[in-house]
Amino acid sequence: MPLSEPAPREHIHTRKITCTGYRRADGLWDIEGHITDVKTYGFANHDRGEIPPGEPIHQMWLRITVGNDMVIKAAEAVTDHAPFASCGEIAPNYEKLVGLKIGPGLKRQIRERVGGIYGCTHLTELMGPVATTAFQTIFPIRAREAEEKQQRQAQDGQAPARKRQSPLVNSCHGWRSDGAAVKRIAPDNYTGPDEN
Repeated sequence: MPLSEPAPREHIHTRKITCTGYRRADGLWDIEGHITDVKTYGFANHDRGEIPPGEPIHQMWLRITVGNDMVIKAAEAVTDHAPFASCGEIAPNYEKLVGLKIGPGLKRQIRERVGGIYGCTHLTELMGPVATTAFQTIFPIRAREAEEKQQRQAQDGQAPARKRQSPLVNSCHGWRSDGAAVKRIAPDNYTGPDEN
């Protein structure tokens, strides 16, 4: 269902964020983010001269490489368009993300490493959707492979591996431990009332 009918208005600005997840041949995962900001009108910029309508004021790229453990193994950033000539100079700082683990506390750790004058507001913000995309890319594949492994072990008469807490449990309202989704998808993690 779309949003309600808006009041009369004029289109001024568009920000687009695209994130894509890839499984690499070496077993690692690449997650790439791309952000653009464009205006519907032209304007003068001190460093770039006239910026016509539709030309990005911001266009930046970020790639992280992570392992199955969700730890960042490599990070690379590129600034193609920015309002100041010096903006792209900070892109190499995003290598400081190496070693961080995607999970609780990540935003704080990112700000500590590339926040404020040590990073770019837009690249740092882009890490939020990039991290979510990493999770969306890796978790379903790893869960499916773990389930297939358990099925093979059961067929071979081996004891099933001990189940772990799903990292999604209590990450949002839909994944609350006492909710219907957890009861159905991750019953070992369910904490709600039994309906027996």
